Amino acid sequence: MRVSEIALFCRAITSKSSHEYSIFTSSFSLFRSNFHKKRPFSTLRTTDLSCINEVDDAVFLFRQMVRMQPHPSVVEFTKLLQVIFKMKQYSVALQLFDEMRQSAAPLNEYTMNILINCCCLLKRVDVGYAVFGSFLKHGYEPNVTTFTTLLKGLFLDGNVAEAEKLFKKVLTLKLCEPDQVTILTVIDGLCKAGRVLAAHDLLWLLDKTIYKPDVKAYSAVIDGLCKGGMVDNALQLQSRIIDKGISPDVVTYNSMIRGLCDFGRLKEVKDLLNEMVDHKISFDLVTFSILVDAFCKEGSVKEAEDILGVMKQQNIRPDIVIYTTLMDGYCLQGKTEKAKEVFNSITGNGLKQSIMSYNTLINGYCKKGKVDEAWRLFLEASSKGLEPTAVSYSIMIHGLFSEGRIGDGWNLFKDMEARHVRPDLHTYNVLLDGLCKTRQIAEAFSFLKTMEGKGLNPNIITYGTLINGLCRDGKLEDAKKLLNELPSKGLQPDCQMYTIVLGSLCHEGFVDEAKDLLVKMESGGCAPDSVTYNNIIQGLLKRKEVYEAMPFLEEMHKRGFSADATTSSMLIDHLQVYNKDVVLLEMVKKVVPKI
Repeated sequence: MRVSEIALFCRAITSKSSHEYSIFTSSFSLFRSNFHKKRPFSTLRTTDLSCINEVDDAVFLFRQMVRMQPHPSVVEFTKLLQVIFKMKQYSVALQLFDEMRQSAAPLNEYTMNILINCCCLLKRVDVGYAVFGSFLKHGYEPNVTTFTTLLKGLFLDGNVAEAEKLFKKVLTLKLCEPDQVTILTVIDGLCKAGRVLAAHDLLWLLDKTIYKPDVKAYSAVIDGLCKGGMVDNALQLQSRIIDKGISPDVVTYNSMIRGLCDFGRLKEVKDLLNEMVDHKISFDLVTFSILVDAFCKEGSVKEAEDILGVMKQQNIRPDIVIYTTLMDGYCLQGKTEKAKEVFNSITGNGLKQSIMSYNTLINGYCKKGKVDEAWRLFLEASSKGLEPTAVSYSIMIHGLFSEGRIGDGWNLFKDMEARHVRPDLHTYNVLLDGLCKTRQIAEAFSFLKTMEGKGLNPNIITYGTLINGLCRDGKLEDAKKLLNELPSKGLQPDCQMYTIVLGSLCHEGFVDEAKDLLVKMESGGCAPDSVTYNNIIQGLLKRKEVYEAMPFLEEMHKRGFSADATTSSMLIDHLQVYNKDVVLLEMVKKVVPKI
């Protein structure tokens, strides 16, 4: 990096964040004395640091080193700081660095990079910048690692715009030669921040320079596209990189397989698997885990279990996640005994049970109404030294509430608080649902304030539960008011919320208002589904307003929806009364399956 470029960048840092230097110097009292570059070193023999496993031992050795005259070489100090860094004792490393400065111990660019990394991982990028600027002023030249570390820190801190600006300066001012780690840091950071298309554009920009992205950078964008639902774009990108002579690896394929599985495109998954075999790319644990999950979600649990057999043939041992996924697949089918067999096989396959595997089986039993069996497992997990999580408590409380054991559910919540297990938003939503279903609406809204007081932001599920509770309790005006207030809270009502209110409006006879709300629902980008129409029609049929229901039946038919079992039964009952109405008969034939 040329001197003029260093000066330019240093001025940019100083003008941007002069206040950061005061933060830095007050925090660590660094750089008050001159930096020492060349000095005689101690003849201390190189220390074997591999035996240092405790931070106290590292600090003890460090303090021995700073007392030596002359000091050991900068290499020895840097190695020791690196050991402390690997222990994730970032604050300790910063403190020892300050002691190095005070004792005039030797420093170099590697010391700078370790210190900046510590600052970034502590989410103090401002201090990292201050360190960087101070080192520049004292003649230490940053390298590609320095800039990569700062970029990583900015992304970790959520400062995506600043990261983009810094990377642009690196390229335009030629502050360093970005390597593949730098490129991956920026590409991956953009993708994780939801800026996948920006990352995609950056790939092609870099491809026109001498800084060609490698397969890892392309894989990061492919993964981001798949997670964003843009699977076809990901497949196109894969084809383009193959045309460029870059071979996708197992990570690339895993991302695309997961993306296709998420959309149920299993035939294309098979094509990709065959492609991997043709290119001699071995499946790894992640590949098998994705496939087991996909088969379980499709209801093909037998096929998922067969995959475990294939894994064992290839000497790849299924992990606890795969066994838990298989258990969940059986639970989704209501086959809790099969799930229990898988659960019992875990220890026999050389693995330890986890709280996640217990949670899965507890959830399965609760959904089957076997709450006593679920409770036994809940207690068993604790007896085996597995601490129940917020998820564990939420599942069990919901199970108890579902069986009408409201008091037991609340007692378990009290136990949760007594054990200092912090309830999450899902826990509070379960408790709110319990209050609403028992028509304790005032208590539910009081509990909402308690949630907010604890720093939890209610989500769309929270408000959906409250709106449902208000409608059940006959407080339709309050439900409508809450529905209309949601946009001001930064939330958009979903189809389920509208459906609940629409059903209540029709049930109370406010048909015109229901029609207006249906129009508002669609104009807000929320298309009514089969449940919406069935709910509206049922509300009208309960009031014997058959002809009021006719326009909704016609619209339901036009959209390709059918009457569900409840609506069909009600229509057939009404048909017996209006048996001479040919128009009604024809409409019923259209919407009721197999009539």
